[in-house]
Amino acid sequence: MNPGGNRKPRVLVLASTYPRWRDDPEPGFVHELSRRLSAEFDVTVLCPHAAGAAPRETMDGVRVLRYRYAPAGLETLVNDGGIVTNLKRHPWKWLLVPGFVLGLLWQAWRTRRRLRPGVVHAHWLLPQGLVAALLGTPFLVTSHGADLFALQAAPLQALKRLVVRRATAVTVVSQAMRAELHRVGATDDKIRVQSMGVDLRQRFTPDPAQARSADEILFVGRLVEKKGLRHLIDALPAILAAHPQAFLSIAGFGPEERERRQQAARLGLQDRVRFLGAVPQPQLPALYRRAAVLAAPFVATGDGDREGLGLVLVEALGCGCPVVTTALPTAREIFGNAPAPDCVTPGSVAALAAGVGRILAAPEQARLRAMALRDRLLPRFDWDATAAAYARTLRAITGAHA
Repeated sequence: MNPGGNRKPRVLVLASTYPRWRDDPEPGFVHELSRRLSAEFDVTVLCPHAAGAAPRETMDGVRVLRYRYAPAGLETLVNDGGIVTNLKRHPWKWLLVPGFVLGLLWQAWRTRRRLRPGVVHAHWLLPQGLVAALLGTPFLVTSHGADLFALQAAPLQALKRLVVRRATAVTVVSQAMRAELHRVGATDDKIRVQSMGVDLRQRFTPDPAQARSADEILFVGRLVEKKGLRHLIDALPAILAAHPQAFLSIAGFGPEERERRQQAARLGLQDRVRFLGAVPQPQLPALYRRAAVLAAPFVATGDGDREGLGLVLVEALGCGCPVVTTALPTAREIFGNAPAPDCVTPGSVAALAAGVGRILAAPEQARLRAMALRDRLLPRFDWDATAAAYARTLRAITGAHA
């Protein structure tokens, strides 16, 4: 029994990207999983502090501790693009990395001594997985994509091998990541493929009463290179040639925003491209329900970074919104054997314009295809199924080391 009579097994979650406050537009999948696990586990999340966030709070039944790693005005390593993107675009931020890692290690060690968790769940191989490997507590590490595909320097690869060797179990969010995980030394007996989830039962649902636009192309995501927004804006003139009333709505924020605004202006598209800025999760379903098509033109970057899975596609399809994306392995995993027009060549402006154009030209067929895909995705990606799978893995780890 845990001290104080709490019979729930204790889980310490280590994360970098985490909501700074309620309805934060930053990705919230770690919190969504943690709050669902809190029904069965006593969950404490340790994540980095950011300006405006509480140092500690309880959010939806999850105890959240935020550690300091720099003066308040410099705690900018994580948000507005993610760690990998921020380091690429602002090399001076490498100066923040030692404090970020040492702060995490020190606070994780203190929290582990105080809480005595039965298992640690580290999100991302580096640095959270490395810290978990040094704590000595049995741990599950989950890779989300950038930590596995990018960070290819030899010393970082060596650290990844250390993490997967010491991990009790390793999960990746798509089958396409399994081969890359093998390259850093993970064995099949440790690997589990388990995505994060999407609320397909209550939030991301169709609304038959909502009229769907015939002209609105929607982009949702961080404004970073691997999301491929540059290619979508380049494709817009060709789309407009066939569909003169079309326009693009961009829901998201990130380090590329200024460049993408300049690109739209250079192409004379100021009146056809709308930058909506950061959109909180509760407001996204309304965008998906009204758009003619969601365009998710994912690409692989020069350093190997690419989308781990692309749950934005699942969110859109959950709302019955047709989607067009690129034929990267992770996107094909969602589509399965869906018709070819929905997956186009990555980085090809012409192919992207043609794919979007086909959906705009045949909206009813695209809508029916989206609804059929929704039915197939429900048992795989709804949070009820994904949280239950993670709970089984964590129970197995705590049971084996009880």
